[in-house]
Amino acid sequence: MENGRTPQDPHALEPTRLERLLFRLEAQHICLNWAVEQIRNRPGPVFELGLGHGRTFDHLRRHLPDRDIFVFDREIDCFADCTPDETHLILGKLSDTLPQARHRFAGQVVLVNSDVGTYDEAYNAEVAALVSQNLPALLAPGAIVLSDLPLNLPEAWRLPLPAAVRSERYYMYRSSCEHDRSFSQSA
Repeated sequence: MENGRTPQDPHALEPTRLERLLFRLEAQHICLNWAVEQIRNRPGPVFELGLGHGRTFDHLRRHLPDRDIFVFDREIDCFADCTPDETHLILGKLSDTLPQARHRFAGQVVLVNSDVGTYDEAYNAEVAALVSQNLPALLAPGAIVLSDLPLNLPEAWRLPLPAAVRSERYYMYRSSCEHDRSFSQSA
């Protein structure tokens, strides 16, 4: 026994936590870049659910410099240079702020990056249900939703992940639109 584990063939083991994090960050990067190109010429705001340390927000604002990017989080815990301005930062519990956003953004949001999962599966199920319940009313036709949690979006369909993605725990959706599936489904 080595370090509390029975020695095994390293190729037969599940990915380590470090590898799973790496794969998720790679997936997020690849999918964000794809989504940015999909919405580049479409008007509408972008939502970032979960600011965290601000890395994804920083990436989005660099690649969508003229776009309104609204960030939702309970508190500010990010790098100082990755903090959104007051106009674009919506602080509070997601269970309060996301339903309230409907009054201002109904049917307008063209891209959502939802990164609100944790290692607590019960919390993940709760927050995925909350996002699934409130997000559809905010989405513009043909909007893209990226998520670290599986969502149940009745007016959207799940998109295949790009071939380079190694994570099985990353999800992409496109909301329905008048032309429905005339938008490219391939990533």
